[in-house]
Amino acid sequence: MAITTLRHIVAMSGVQFGTSGARGLVSSMSDEVCYAYVQAFLCAVASAAGTVVLGHDLRPSSPAIAAACARAVRDAAKQVLFVGALPTPAIAYYAAKHGAPAIVVTGSHIPFDRNGIKFYRADGEISKEDEQAMLDAVVDVPALATASATPPPPATTEGAAEAYVQRYLNMFGDQALAGMRIAIYEHSSVARDILRTILEALGASVLALGRTDEFVPIDTEAVRAEDIERAARWAQEHTFDAIVSTDGDADRPLIGDEQGRWLRGDIVGILCSQYLAADYVVTPVSSNTAVERCARFKEVIRTRIGSPFVIAGMEQAAAVHGKEAIVAGYEANGGFLLGSDIARHGTVLKALPTRDAVLPIVAVLGLVRDRGCRVSEVARDLPPRFTASDRLQNFATELSRDLIARLSQEPAQVTLLLAPQSGQLAHVDTTDGLHVTFTNGDIVHLRPSGNAPELRCYAEASSQEVAEALCQACLARISETARASHV
Repeated sequence: MAITTLRHIVAMSGVQFGTSGARGLVSSMSDEVCYAYVQAFLCAVASAAGTVVLGHDLRPSSPAIAAACARAVRDAAKQVLFVGALPTPAIAYYAAKHGAPAIVVTGSHIPFDRNGIKFYRADGEISKEDEQAMLDAVVDVPALATASATPPPPATTEGAAEAYVQRYLNMFGDQALAGMRIAIYEHSSVARDILRTILEALGASVLALGRTDEFVPIDTEAVRAEDIERAARWAQEHTFDAIVSTDGDADRPLIGDEQGRWLRGDIVGILCSQYLAADYVVTPVSSNTAVERCARFKEVIRTRIGSPFVIAGMEQAAAVHGKEAIVAGYEANGGFLLGSDIARHGTVLKALPTRDAVLPIVAVLGLVRDRGCRVSEVARDLPPRFTASDRLQNFATELSRDLIARLSQEPAQVTLLLAPQSGQLAHVDTTDGLHVTFTNGDIVHLRPSGNAPELRCYAEASSQEVAEALCQACLARISETARASHV
């Protein structure tokens, strides 16, 4: 491969930055492409580092991609600290403790025929500005015909897993969840073992369910019908206080009640923020408006969708309000980002400004213990606002953008296509996609996925049934319109 820029390689391969990290088809993520991404990262963002932490999820393609990444690090005369298969937040936390950048091979929740790479500076996730610097970086990639046949180096430390466990045990104590019986839907989550270790260390008894070696693409914003049915069936077959799970790389939680009903991720974010007594909360425009309506926080700051935007919002809030303020963030998928250190009982929970699944799981369960209620009752004090989300798969990004651009210029079509039963337009927000509020209070938000060729729809209404019907009807009309235009 000739000397060129990463931007050129991205254009040729189709492997590109999404809302968080580089993503693409596994068939497109050749050794050369992965090597080029790492070389650009080391050149443009982490040039001063002597050691790079490297880990991956349990996708079948991840070890080979990690091998190409490791070779790029070694060829740059830097040491690879390979921590193996671990949750993304555990790898990020370990790297931050050691003041080292990190590379995580993961496609998070997207289908197994895709994968990705996330990059971390020593102080957290790379920014959108860092991504642009990487794209402009000059790379010189050698031929790597045999790189994928070379396994990653053996794990050099078990300290990353232990540090992650101790993060929660030190803060919450070994009796935090005593007496609770927690089911874990393990599937192919990279956190399936360490999550059990953490919950048991906090005093809970654990029931393991649904473990599989076949990769399962759990999307916590659009939970599959089979996973809804599976959790409800397990609740009938077993007795538990809660059922929990994560997506593939464990930066997004799934939390279900004693009847196996999954909580929405943005409700989990509000509850976690309450448990941590956050002062300032940062969340994307797609999250439930109950966060403002509950009046529990000094300020709610809305951003575009994607952890880099939430992190930027948290950094701005911390700069304005100082170290004494507790700043937190979350996404509609439930991934929680801690922007401030939190001191309790002589112990400090260090900031972790990247999506984490374990903190919201522990926080919601802790809130249930504190309130003496069931998981099904823990959100009963929140304003009655309900959300639903789903997506049209295999819907080209260009088609999504064209649709949103057209609707933004044709207000009369917005009501007809999105929600003809919801009244007139009350407010239109184009911060990220098309976010529309109607006179009856219903909300519909459309945007193309940043990770896959999908059109995502978020709906909010005064009942769960209405929100779900609103979302499904909107997507059905869009799908029918798209088919008709191609006939």
